[in-house]
Amino acid sequence: MVIPVHDVNPVRRTPWVTYALIVANVVVFLATPGVTGSVTGGGSLAQLCHLEAFTQHYALVPRELIHGRLPSLVPTGATGVGVQGPGCVLGPPTYRKSPVLSVLTSMFLHGSWLHLLGNMLFLFIFGNNVEDRMGRVRFLLFYVVCGYVAGYGFALLDADSGQPLIGASGAIAGVLGAYLVLYPRARVWVLVPFLIFLPLRLPAWIVLGFWFLLQAFYSAGEGVSDAGTVAYTAHVFGFVAGMLLALPLRPGTPPPPEPRGLLFGRRARTGW
Repeated sequence: MVIPVHDVNPVRRTPWVTYALIVANVVVFLATPGVTGSVTGGGSLAQLCHLEAFTQHYALVPRELIHGRLPSLVPTGATGVGVQGPGCVLGPPTYRKSPVLSVLTSMFLHGSWLHLLGNMLFLFIFGNNVEDRMGRVRFLLFYVVCGYVAGYGFALLDADSGQPLIGASGAIAGVLGAYLVLYPRARVWVLVPFLIFLPLRLPAWIVLGFWFLLQAFYSAGEGVSDAGTVAYTAHVFGFVAGMLLALPLRPGTPPPPEPRGLLFGRRARTGW
């Protein structure tokens, strides 16, 4: 997997919506109850129970979204001792959850620093140009729509699941799909792990096309990979939605500048 670092594609105006989305995700992450324990791995049972209750309240749950079946018992955030030892206490929900609204709230929840920073890195690199092309209001609406398409797509393929889905990656996948349509020839500096991290400058269609193929491969036949809890199917739905929504803007999009000079960190005679 390549790690994007920077794209050679300047913007005409400050991408305030992209910056605001990044700040909002970081603030929500830091404000999430019990998140410290989830990050360090050394959290107490009480912290983990608070985190589980918060996630159940605000995360997207497929069977709630598709079938409208809200659970009669949910984590309360309290701890107790049962026949199997200490654990989180379940009880009737003290709140009214809107499954449709949970698609939006789940876009701002993350399970770890790695999850958060990985998503924000992609949004920071590719979101500014998409926002610059669409305009701030349209970009914000586009971001939310892609997140909803990703969430509903994932839920439809695993409609009976009670596993919460969190993260901004479905919406950000839409941003990547739009970038691929609008700026396929833009150059992107990436780090490729090959004994060491090798810096390369590659066209966006290679970087983002490879990323999408990986997501499609991992999601083939499954909603969630067996190796973890990454919702690859949501990435695929979000990416395709972003591509389709960006297609009408492609004819009037100015091409990115053709970079000349630095290649693999050294001076080259000609640009790519």
